[in-house]
Amino acid sequence: MALPPPETCTIGDVTLAYRTYGTGFPLVLINGLASAMDTWNPPVLDALARHFRVIVFDHRGTGYSGASAESFSIPLFSRDTAGLMEHLGITRAHVLGFSMGTCIAQELELAFPEKVDRLVLVSGDCGGTEAVRTDPDVFARLIDRSGTIDDVVNRMLPLLFPSFWLATHDPFRYCPAVEEITSDENAARQLAAFLSWPGTFSRLENIRSRTLVITGDADAVVPCENSRLLAGKIPGAKLVEFPGAGHGLMYQCPDRFGETVLDFLY
Repeated sequence: MALPPPETCTIGDVTLAYRTYGTGFPLVLINGLASAMDTWNPPVLDALARHFRVIVFDHRGTGYSGASAESFSIPLFSRDTAGLMEHLGITRAHVLGFSMGTCIAQELELAFPEKVDRLVLVSGDCGGTEAVRTDPDVFARLIDRSGTIDDVVNRMLPLLFPSFWLATHDPFRYCPAVEEITSDENAARQLAAFLSWPGTFSRLENIRSRTLVITGDADAVVPCENSRLLAGKIPGAKLVEFPGAGHGLMYQCPDRFGETVLDFLY
């Protein structure tokens, strides 16, 4: 799928960059930590855009979006998302969050329930002290941005994909080329926002949107126990676990991932 040119809009004190694919009922995708909109897997976008108007965007401080002096926070990112929806004339949409994007999606649903139709939480957690954190060594490698781009990529791949999968697959055939850049400063600001977020554990029962929770049972970044917790606390939530899939499950299993999301949204 060819990337449409990015568009921009002003939301509060920043400029946000976004792209849209397809037509139909809107589906808003919310990125993970310091990840730009070109990290969404093209085969997945293509599958979703055959049925929905898909909106992807860069968080403030990420990729083509701007930043300001205002302190980053998960609720602020959710308000940015709501503002983008309003700019696009979207009163209600399906919302899919990945990794840190699930945290933002939860806050969006709780603060603006009228804006969220169905909710999809992929490889995420509830935050706060109740979240099951990754191994400290894994986390240290995850946030290490030292060295060249190749150095960073080579550290990331074993975190995104299980070793047994990497032994028989070339990850570069499954992952998109990423050109957008997030500065170290703004990546650190996003990380601080994520780590300081008190979470939603005590509020999960207030989520009223029909919810799908997806995880890979070999996720080394956000342990799958977090998704089980979310599904157990959100009323009526459905949990789908991908056996042998890691944090990069949308790249590792694009067909099944797309089918699982579409089956739920229909």
